[in-house]
Amino acid sequence: MGAGRILGVMLAVAGGVLLWFGVQAKDSLAERASHALTGRYSDRTTQYLVGGGAAVAGGVLLMLFGGGGRRRR
Repeated sequence: MGAGRILGVMLAVAGGVLLWFGVQAKDSLAERASHALTGRYSDRTTQYLVGGGAAVAGGVLLMLFGGGGRRRR
């Protein structure tokens, strides 16, 4: 397994953790009350959700295409 694919796996796992934190924060009582009053999530929750989604997408792309081309000898 190439270094790009290993990095992709690590990035996807880190993104999954960030998404998990974002979903947990989104479901908290304070966040639900804030969302009901303002109509939007807090900046921290939004950063977790967007950052986690981007990291998972980037990690998956690196896993799929991070191996590079054939190596020439």
